[in-house]
Amino acid sequence: MIAQGWSGELRHIHIAPAASYEMEELSQANLIAGKGIEGDRYYVGTGTYSARPAVREVTLIEAEVLDHLEVGEPQVPGIKLKLAPADHRRNLTTRGVPLNHLVGKRFKVGDVVLRGARLNFPCKYIEELLGIPRLFESLLNRSGLNCAIEVGGVIRPGDRIVPLES
Repeated sequence: MIAQGWSGELRHIHIAPAASYEMEELSQANLIAGKGIEGDRYYVGTGTYSARPAVREVTLIEAEVLDHLEVGEPQVPGIKLKLAPADHRRNLTTRGVPLNHLVGKRFKVGDVVLRGARLNFPCKYIEELLGIPRLFESLLNRSGLNCAIEVGGVIRPGDRIVPLES
């Protein structure tokens, strides 16, 4: 059953074959329940954090965060950062989706059902990899959401994202 309140859109899909590799943008992706996105580093177990027990089958970030970084608000006053959708190292870029409120909640991306597992925390690794000073602190409390895939399927940019009754 679909809940009321908000709806958003999937804007970008990215995967990388292994840790530190450049992210590749996809026009569609196959998400496998309990496993991840086919071809992604966490699906095949070559991601930086693959050995950790935290759920990381698919990661999301809000496009609004990228917009805010570019104009320098509100996290780190005076710091403006241009971060392209391929740079943030998350799999899915959303618009209109309140990711921080979806921990423990179920929602649909197209026909795929995800469950928000935990907030994604920034790390110094991304700052070093991209060579962008202060990126770590700029992403605090808005670095995205790690999710489990409950019902797999194919997703594409433009797919609607809607909440489900838990």
